Amino acid sequence: MNGCKARYLIFFQYLGTKYSGVVKAPPDQPVKGIQNYLEDAVRKLKPVNEVAVYISSRTDAGVHALCNSAHVDIQRRTGMPPFTGEVLAEALNFQLRPEAIRIVGAHRVADTFHAQRRAVARTYVYRLATGASRQAPLPLMERNLCWPLRDSELNIGAMQEAGTLLLGRHDFSTFRALSSDAPFQDPVKTLLHASIEPGRESFAQHHFHRNLQFWEVTFRCRSFLYKQVRRMTGALVAVGRGKLSLSQLQELLEARDSLAYPTSMLAPPDGLFLTRVEYEEQDLLHHRQDWLTES
Repeated sequence: MNGCKARYLIFFQYLGTKYSGVVKAPPDQPVKGIQNYLEDAVRKLKPVNEVAVYISSRTDAGVHALCNSAHVDIQRRTGMPPFTGEVLAEALNFQLRPEAIRIVGAHRVADTFHAQRRAVARTYVYRLATGASRQAPLPLMERNLCWPLRDSELNIGAMQEAGTLLLGRHDFSTFRALSSDAPFQDPVKTLLHASIEPGRESFAQHHFHRNLQFWEVTFRCRSFLYKQVRRMTGALVAVGRGKLSLSQLQELLEARDSLAYPTSMLAPPDGLFLTRVEYEEQDLLHHRQDWLTES
């Protein structure tokens, strides 16, 4: 007989530059996704069940995460107790050592818990760098971690006003890139937060690249459409550069048509970070209490 099966919620971070995205890539694809490496790491712990990691939030190739999440079931052999969250995180990190992927937390949850469906909000931050040029290129340690703009200044006030136009409940079809699952996604979303603020001075900026200014564009919503954040960021940058007016942004939003969005305006993946996936704390505590009672 085998031991009991335990479900875990894991939080993890990664630099997405060398991966095909967070979703698992097929076996014949040379560049793998984060999910491939997570599942391989779990398999090396020798569970008796088939391993499947369920990712909460999709990110594409080149996009990073300070905190994504997923759930996974692990059934150990008879006589072996379930892993504690701390031990599981340490064991997975040992297996993931060669990769730019790290587990930052693991928690045992109820068998009915689903990482994607239980999430109540997700926060993305897009990093911009103004003032980059041929004479003053982006610092090496910031490569692939922000969008370098040669503009020395952006109209931040206009960008902040543009962000308020996107707040609230809208049909965001214009800001959804077409994909195979697009027809099944509800384009109506409630954007809870949109802001642009100065980023903290980086180490390289402080010591050498003083001409650079970093900015952080932040969006928070229960869920986002495919490439919605990159499209919204690109639109705000276009407003900041004076290439898109507020009225034109409003027209794009009201068009509710993915093809109405200028493809040249899309922000590149490099500067995008998933920074937080939120769950109801009471829900998670309830799951932990159930586990303690059963134990």
